[in-house]
Amino acid sequence: MRSRNLGGFWAGMLVAGVVLWSLITTDVELSRLLSAGPRIADFLGRMFPPDPTVMDEIWKGSAETLRIAILGTVGAVILSVPLGILASETMVSATVHRPIRTVLAFIRAIPLILVAMLMVGAVGLGPLPGIIAVALHATGMLAKFYAEAIDGVSRAPISALESAGAGPLLRLRHAIWPQMAPVVARDTIFRFELNLRESLILGIVGAGGIGFYIQTYVRSFQYDKAASVTIAVVIMVIAIEGINVALRRRFA
Repeated sequence: MRSRNLGGFWAGMLVAGVVLWSLITTDVELSRLLSAGPRIADFLGRMFPPDPTVMDEIWKGSAETLRIAILGTVGAVILSVPLGILASETMVSATVHRPIRTVLAFIRAIPLILVAMLMVGAVGLGPLPGIIAVALHATGMLAKFYAEAIDGVSRAPISALESAGAGPLLRLRHAIWPQMAPVVARDTIFRFELNLRESLILGIVGAGGIGFYIQTYVRSFQYDKAASVTIAVVIMVIAIEGINVALRRRFA
């Protein structure tokens, strides 16, 4: 007990030291933040009242963002199913699942915006690079979730099928899938919500979506139009989050 308390004390000291080091070595001046108040107020003042004449662009951009999130999620699921199986300790040997997990960790480490920029350079502007970027980036997380869902199931049904001579696919279908299905549904819905949020910013690099209009209006100092698009984004995110919460409760 004493060693545990001592370990907790030193862990707390380490965290405090890291925070203090970050604060000291970062150019943080509260005076600059206070002096920025009038400029922030001026910026917000230019955004109101929002311009309602951009509804056509809002509908078009919102639909494109939604399509990017949907197709990107579908692509990620298609890639994550085999990768999740190959990354599972339950389904394959260590010589297989360890390299696959390393690849998935590498994919997760690459920022989405960088993947989108690479895809824009490769296939051009529009929603296609956004779809590819979302699918690739989401695969790193979703395949990991699927592998963990497989590894987290009860071993008793798997052992029973193994003793009966069932192969890996039969064990997956009859012993593993019934247990992991609710977890997979929950994680996939969560990833779709995250993909939608991330798709909102892809327009900044020309990968389609409503973010393109926000960037265009801000750069051209049309803040009232940017405010209208921003309000639409907030409403869409809240609506999708509400739907996802209801679906996650359904599959809980």
